Amino acid sequence: MSGNKESGSRQPAEASGNTQTTSGPSDTPHTPCVQMRDQALRYRSIHTQLMEMVLTLQQTVEDHIMQLTTRPQQRDLALEEQWHGQAIREQEALLGRLLFQIVSFLPAGAPGDQSVQPPCTSTDSRGDVGGGQPVQANRQTGQMFYQESDFENTVISYDLSNRGIDISALYHLSFRDYDTYQGNKYHKDKNTLGYINLGTSENKLCTDLLAERLSQSDMTYVDEDLLQYTDWRGQPFLRKEVARFLTFYCKTPKPLDPENVVILNGCSAVFSALAMVLCDPGEAFLVPTPAYGGFAFSTHLYAKVKLVPVHLESQVTEANGYPFQLTVDKLEHTLLRAKIEGKKVRGLVLINPQNPLGDVYSQDSMMEYLEFAKKYNLHVIVDEMYMLSVFDEAITFHSVLSMKSLPDPNKTHVIWGASKDFCISGFRFGALYTHNREVASAMSCFGYLHSISGIAQYKLRQLLQDREWIDNIYLPSYHFRLQEAHRYVTRKLKASKVPFLNRGSGLYVWINLKQYLDPCTFEEELLLHRRFLDHKLILSPGKTFMCKEPGWFRLVFAARPHLLRNAMRRFQQVLVEQAQERTVKQLEDAMKEEVSTPQPEAPASPALRKS
Repeated sequence: MSGNKESGSRQPAEASGNTQTTSGPSDTPHTPCVQMRDQALRYRSIHTQLMEMVLTLQQTVEDHIMQLTTRPQQRDLALEEQWHGQAIREQEALLGRLLFQIVSFLPAGAPGDQSVQPPCTSTDSRGDVGGGQPVQANRQTGQMFYQESDFENTVISYDLSNRGIDISALYHLSFRDYDTYQGNKYHKDKNTLGYINLGTSENKLCTDLLAERLSQSDMTYVDEDLLQYTDWRGQPFLRKEVARFLTFYCKTPKPLDPENVVILNGCSAVFSALAMVLCDPGEAFLVPTPAYGGFAFSTHLYAKVKLVPVHLESQVTEANGYPFQLTVDKLEHTLLRAKIEGKKVRGLVLINPQNPLGDVYSQDSMMEYLEFAKKYNLHVIVDEMYMLSVFDEAITFHSVLSMKSLPDPNKTHVIWGASKDFCISGFRFGALYTHNREVASAMSCFGYLHSISGIAQYKLRQLLQDREWIDNIYLPSYHFRLQEAHRYVTRKLKASKVPFLNRGSGLYVWINLKQYLDPCTFEEELLLHRRFLDHKLILSPGKTFMCKEPGWFRLVFAARPHLLRNAMRRFQQVLVEQAQERTVKQLEDAMKEEVSTPQPEAPASPALRKS
């Protein structure tokens, strides 16, 4: 059976039902029925975004009131008052923008007309840039209106191009919660009421060890050459060290070639550049879902490449040996459906260890996926960002680079970076290894826009070559802290009777909160997500991972103990409130049903009949 997990890993208990994919405008004329359906979908999307805007406004108003009523209580009163005033000004500016967006989003019409009408558009020379609908030709300076985009309806202004409009909407929808967190972070001493972020997969478990290592004398060297422009592919000394590092930790059958390495500022930049050089606009990648949500942002921003989700299901069945199992049958079924729909699929994207599930693919499963790709002439991009973050000793990670014979080496490309495994997401370092020299050459061009500073590359080389520190100090401490954090969080989840996938890799747990949704819809999932935000806790809802089933969330546990304790306290408080509210709602519904049910008339008493 394809999709078997790594042998020796613990089999989790059964975890316990459609996401919307994004696509550009079709050239096929719409029939009246299709037009009516599309209009209904547009109206639903508009209403959904309006609800999101109003909920965001509500949260911001509450934050603002909290800031106004919270007086500085720190010892450095002047500094605290300055910070307090700045936070209030930032929130006031945000309130103004949100109110302006909501008002501007509503279409012009007769006073009191609250219905949302589709925009009236005319052809524009830039209409197909960014995948949006044509812009109104008679727009005036400063006039606000809305249009359809590949991702959502959004408010736009005269100052942006269609492409700029699409990018702006995409950014705000992708990073709204993260921006809020950045402006009001939790701090155990300075800001105990701030946001705790367990939604972004950022590793903070061993920042103390990294700070100490990066402060040692061998890291402080500065050569004049490091201050100049670098090789756009990455400094030769770093590419050489990355090749040596991957050769050792991926257990490759022979040494990797530094000429096949390309270094850019982050793995998202690498993935985005790969999408550019492997696909033309409008073409697609297959992606087993749930999957890392940043793929959608990275492929759309420059390349305008679509993602075709291979939906995996949580239910264990005869064809589904464990939750969210990937099989070749599912890949072939999705590929066939995509071809019928007229989509040109150019590649398959795999994450190993998987994000957000935490699965580690076995060698046999990976070989089946690679053979499937070769059969249909597809590229395979394997994201191995978490390869050193396997903390269960019963699980063995096998890199695709460790295989002695790849079905199609020229179409197999591996991404790795140090952000997750080494707690240095701020370094912005990502590496591609490909056997295809044409791909490597084309990728090198992106170093002109996405290169890393020479000094950062030098420090990275020094870090990666220090095997003694990595093997004897860092990795043992890192894996121990991962185990402890995972043990603490899963114990709290069990105490709250929250189902989750019990895996042994990655920085996160995939949790099932369906029991707190009534009804179990993506709209209710969004409302629960907002309730977490009300309590200054950020989790990532399943829809951002293109999950087919509402109710799943990713909870990142790679945080220090004091932060995890506060986060789980807020988490449990939200669940208690959500359960109480659901109980009250069920009682109210039962009472309404009882009142609305007609009661049979009681027969008249004998005395009344005689009278």
